[in-house]
Amino acid sequence: MRAGLKTTIVAVALLLSGCGYNTLQVQEEQVKSAWSEVLNQYQRRADLVPNLVATVKGFAAQEQSVLVGVTEARAKASQVQVNADDPASLAAFQAAQGELSSALSRLLVTVENYPELKSDQNFRDLQAQLEGTENRITVARNRYIQAVQDFNVTVRRFPTNLTAMVFGYDVKPNFSVEDEAAISRPPPVDFTTPAAGSGSG
Repeated sequence: MRAGLKTTIVAVALLLSGCGYNTLQVQEEQVKSAWSEVLNQYQRRADLVPNLVATVKGFAAQEQSVLVGVTEARAKASQVQVNADDPASLAAFQAAQGELSSALSRLLVTVENYPELKSDQNFRDLQAQLEGTENRITVARNRYIQAVQDFNVTVRRFPTNLTAMVFGYDVKPNFSVEDEAAISRPPPVDFTTPAAGSGSG
């Protein structure tokens, strides 16, 4: 009896490994890990915003509408409760993060009118951190997109699709590629200030 049970367990194990069950497990964990990194980098950016806004306000308090826009976009992005397995939830999260990206871009364009602010060391440090974070966001998003694509291909491919059906695995939604280049492009960062009297002599 025990020998028969052992034989059955071995047969089931071989069947599961041969039909892609282990691959599905591994790839789902890769998706989860990649998603955690996406959230981590977006949170890193959100954490930079209050100091950035406060620094700009010290030099350009009259730019109230731009400062309020960034603050409100950050609040909206932070309030989105995202479920990456739900297409509508992921789309809402992406839209909110896109709004924050746009608000930050408007803020950095406004800064061009304030040479003293551009040359402030604290502001320059924050901009450098923001630029680095935007680059990390792009890398994290790309890794997540690739992980989801790999998982979805496995879920759809025969005979793994049969295993996926039995164990309740389904294709996962992904970041949309609509205007992907604009969304992923870091806000422009310019550390230079025109030197007085510069020119060819």
